Amino acid sequence: MSTLNVGIVIADIISSTIVFAVPLLLVAMGGMFSERSGIINIALEGIMIIGALMGCLMMRWLDPAVTSGQLGSQLGMLIASLFAGVCGMAFSVLLAFASINLKADQTIGGTALNMLAPALAIVLTWVVQGQGQTTILIPTWSRITQATLGFAAKENFLHTLLFKNMYLTTFMTVILFAAAVILMYKTKFGLRLRSCGEHPQAAASVGINVFKMRYAGVLISGFLGGIGGLAFTLAAGSGFQSSVAGYGFLALAVMIFGNWKPWSILGASLFFALFKVIGAYATTLQNLGPFFNVLFGWPAKIGIKEGQSTYFWPMLPYIVTMILLVLTSKKSRAPKAEGRA
Repeated sequence: MSTLNVGIVIADIISSTIVFAVPLLLVAMGGMFSERSGIINIALEGIMIIGALMGCLMMRWLDPAVTSGQLGSQLGMLIASLFAGVCGMAFSVLLAFASINLKADQTIGGTALNMLAPALAIVLTWVVQGQGQTTILIPTWSRITQATLGFAAKENFLHTLLFKNMYLTTFMTVILFAAAVILMYKTKFGLRLRSCGEHPQAAASVGINVFKMRYAGVLISGFLGGIGGLAFTLAAGSGFQSSVAGYGFLALAVMIFGNWKPWSILGASLFFALFKVIGAYATTLQNLGPFFNVLFGWPAKIGIKEGQSTYFWPMLPYIVTMILLVLTSKKSRAPKAEGRA
């Protein structure tokens, strides 16, 4: 394989890692805000599904205006992303009401919402598109290409790295991550939120409204989770099919592995996304040279047949997740009051 092709493959892997890390980072940060306030958010998977559903429906509705030139493509993406976040926030109100007002078991409430979301998504998709049409296609204008910015189309390392998987949600994530760090550690709101997750009685004794702070934490979680759901659908690229492939649960693992801290969550998101991409590119990487052939040819050496390895590599990020959680679980320090009514 030529040096140029190797460079393009590596650039493709880097860009894919970033685009798949974006939804993990957004959703894990959302879970962080909720659990830092004291509310366990198992419903991240369901929130992602609702956000992806409503964001894709908004893009479908805006498609005629964008294709006719009446609305800019990235302005349309911004509207769809914010709409996905707002709808994810609205869906998270159900968890907040059950957990905070009704003092219901937070794990059971989140599980119920995870069961509700895909069924609701299928019903709404059928209502909009007709029965049996379960896939909402993503418009081509959702991606930022060379043509979008007025550049000539080229196939080299830099252009592949920048434009192969460039979406507005990536830039939004950078801004939201910076805002999350500042909000959590540089403001009174963040201090009060964290105090509610550590010792709500002490927080209430100094005049902090624990009720409102926990609602705020869950609503922020819903907003970030909704945008994360749309970001995952864009990264997957095959359209919305009433599922986010377990990414909400993987985001929970990222949050725990990141120890409920933004910078650690960022590193964990990139780490797990890299393994997901490596699993998808394993066959291609084996053809890059002897080193990669040895590195990615080991399943065959331990008795995994070629046909079986097709299923093994997509499992890789989840296998790595379980192994790392087992190894690091003793060092994880969850907020002391999470899960307490």
